[in-house]
This record gives sequence, structure tokens and C-alpha cells, in this order.
Amino acid sequence: MLDYTSLEQPYQLVLPLNVEFQIPKDDLVRLVRYCIGGMDLSALYQNCHHVNRNQASPAQMLAILTYAYMNSIFSTRKIEDACRNNIKFMYLLEGKPAPDHATISRFLTKRLRPCIRDILAQMGKFLGKLGAVSFQDIFIDGTKIESFANKYKFVWRRAVEKHRDKLLAKLPAFFEKAASDFDVHISCRDAVHLRHLKNLRRKLRQKIAAEGIVFVHGSGKRKTPLQRTLEELDGYIMRLKNYIADLHEMRGHNSFAKTDKDATFMRMKEDAMKNGQLKPAYNVQYGSDSEFILWASIGPQTTDTNTLIPFLREFEQYYGTCCENVVADAGYESEENYTYLEEHGLKSFIKPSNYEKSKTRKWKNDIGRFENMTYLPEDDAYLCANNRKLKVEQTYRHTTKTGYKSEKTCYTCEDCKDCPMKENCIHGNHFKKPVEERTKHLRRRHRSAGQPEHPGRRCVRGRQGRHELPPSPRKRDGKCARCSHPSGHGA
Repeated sequence: MLDYTSLEQPYQLVLPLNVEFQIPKDDLVRLVRYCIGGMDLSALYQNCHHVNRNQASPAQMLAILTYAYMNSIFSTRKIEDACRNNIKFMYLLEGKPAPDHATISRFLTKRLRPCIRDILAQMGKFLGKLGAVSFQDIFIDGTKIESFANKYKFVWRRAVEKHRDKLLAKLPAFFEKAASDFDVHISCRDAVHLRHLKNLRRKLRQKIAAEGIVFVHGSGKRKTPLQRTLEELDGYIMRLKNYIADLHEMRGHNSFAKTDKDATFMRMKEDAMKNGQLKPAYNVQYGSDSEFILWASIGPQTTDTNTLIPFLREFEQYYGTCCENVVADAGYESEENYTYLEEHGLKSFIKPSNYEKSKTRKWKNDIGRFENMTYLPEDDAYLCANNRKLKVEQTYRHTTKTGYKSEKTCYTCEDCKDCPMKENCIHGNHFKKPVEERTKHLRRRHRSAGQPEHPGRRCVRGRQGRHELPPSPRKRDGKCARCSHPSGHGA
């Protein structure tokens, strides 16, 4: 073993030897130690059953990882090297020996991962006790992070289900053929399952062993009908196993990458080929208040619309409460989200998806839109620019992928004949009928009794009212301190 101490010049040690005195008073490492020391880490200690006194405690390991990530140190080997040579990491260890990279990796995967959500909630509650966050407003936004996976090796749910159904459709005929040729009967009442195929294979193997048939392979050799049937059955069993395994890997997703089965294929903002190519990625959502991230989630949703309700449910589950004001951009606008917020007593500050278009002159002068018509609540009808009524014709019901049931009401004009404004009112050129023979139709979302009309109250810039954001330390008079925007950066 090499020893380089003989090459050094002797020097006199200078007191004090405590590393705490060598760290500035305003260094962030002191803040990290204070915050983690004030958190309730009981969930983390439950996962760490055996901790030696001479090793770093779970709280110290969490402080080391937090400070390493704050300084863009993500490699476990580099974190180990920092614990041995960086005085700030030694300060967090409090005299304990530096953990090796295997210990750090094992702590990340087996100890920290099961309780990472609880630790994030404990950090948010600790910030609330200090008064840094008010839990009144939450600004939600998300981004898509591309997975480090092969984007050309994918599996789609619809393709797997289609091939599985085709295979299951041909199996009854295969069973009948096996019964007529080899007198092997399999009873499957409602549907064919994998156990039926295995049962048939077991009976065929018993018949082969009883007759003493020897399997042959290669050119110039003729296979017996029983061997060909068994080999065909083995192929069916293998295919059905693969279909079942692929559907199990989906776990509610519509697709996954073969090299990263947790990733879902979705469209990204960065489209270098300009062809809308789907790439394996994750949809990451963040909720912040006063520039502190209170909650984060990751999911397979391809759009932000279906992420709001699971995000708020997780937030309420771990915090025990939910912020009163929910601020988000136009990507989160949907009837389901508005209904959920109304039912839970939350105020929605969501920018409408058509807000920018509604300010244009073309939009305001379009007489064919229901926004520019007069609504008659007594008759549940609309009055067009030519003072003709559009009455209710029928109602359409639709169920979304998440199970939400919505209704749309179709309004039809009672008389559109000889209307001089028909060309400006009825749009669309891909119809066989000429404009003179067509009738004006409107489709509006149904508003049930007791449910407020969302287009008037759904955002900070609604038509029927205006919600003002409550003042916070980051805003002045309800406006953003940086850009004077009335709804902040989340809308």
C-alpha cells in the first residue's frame, strides 16, 4: 500500500479542529440541517430497522442527499467522495464516517423511496409552521420529461387487445378440431382462458406418451398430426402469455416502451422532425406556493387535463387539507375539473383555453357563436342576431376515460329560411347541402340543477364575475410583484 506521508513537510496543527467554525454563518448547509432536524421523520425511521451507532443516521443520510442534489451532485460515487473531502458534508455527518456509494444507493432505493411522499409533506408542513407558506394558494404546472429509452420499441394497448381477441376467436375451432381428431375434449363455457390451453396441452402430452410417438425435426422428416397440433398449441400459449404480460405492464397506461416499461408514449414540445412523433416520457406535475414546491407527482397522462384531480387528491391525502385557491393554466380546463373544484369548495383560477381568441375582433363579430347570442333562461333558448329562437332539440351523453359523465344540449333554430345572415352565422364548407338548405345548430354543455354555470365563474376573467386572488407575501394588491398580472404566473 502506498504511503505519501513521507513526502510531506511537517506542519503545526491550528485549533479549533471543529469543522463547524470553518463554515460561514449564512451557508445553506446550516439551513438544510435545521429544516431536516425539525421534520417528523418517523416514516423514514420505520424503514431503517438496523442502524449502527457508528454509521450515519437516516436523518443525516437524508441531509447529505438533499444538500448534494442542491449542488447538482447526483452520482452516488461523487456523493461518497464529497463526504470524504468536502467540509460541508462532514458538518452534516457530525463526526460519523463517510458512507460508501453502495450504502447511499441502498438507502435511496430501499429506505427513502417508500416514504418520499411523506417526507415531502413533512417539509411542507414544516414550512407552514415557519410561516413561509400560507396554504391558501397553490400554483400548479407541469412538464413532460423524455425517458432515456428507445423510442422505436413500443407496445400499444389497442394493438395488444386486437391481436389477443383475434387469437381467442380462433381457439374454439382449434378445440373442436382437437376433439374430432384425437378425442381430447376441453370444456370452456363462457370464454377461453390460459388454463384451458394448458389443460389441453397436458392431455395431448399424455396421449403422446401413451402411444409412444417420437418427435422428429429437420428436413426430410414428416411430423405426425399430433406433433403438429401440439407445436401449434405451444405457439398459442406463448402468444397469449405475452399478451397477458404486456397488458399487465400497462397498469392503466395506453402504451409503454420495451426498454423503460414505466414510460408512456406522448407528444413532446421539442419536436425536431416537426411530425408530431410520439416519444416515451413522463408527465411531471408541481404545485408551489411562495416559490416553494409543496407537492409533486408523476403520471402516465398524456395531457395536463387529467392530472389535476389526482394531484389534488394526493395533496389532501398527505397534508390533510387542500389550498383554497387553485391557479393553473389553460391546459387544465375541463368540465370535470371545474365540477370537482366546486364540489370540494375550492376556487378555480384557470385561464380559459379560448381566452386569447375571445379578445380578437373576429371572435366578437362572429354571430354564429353562442357567446355572442342572448340567452333566455325562462325558455332555455338562445336568441340569434336576427331575433330568432334556438330551442332545445335533444341531449347527448358522453362518458370520459376517467368515468366522468357529461351532457351536451343541442339547440336548433326554429326557422332559418330566408335569413339574410345565414352565410355569416352557419360555418363549415364540408357539407353536401348548400348553406340555403341548412339549419343552425348549437351544442352546449348541460347544466344540471344546483350546479353553477362554469363559463361564468370558472376563472379570474369570467363573464359573470371576477375573483380576486388573496394577497400573499409575493403579491402586492392582488397583483404579481414582477409583472403586475392580475392573476399571477399560474394563470
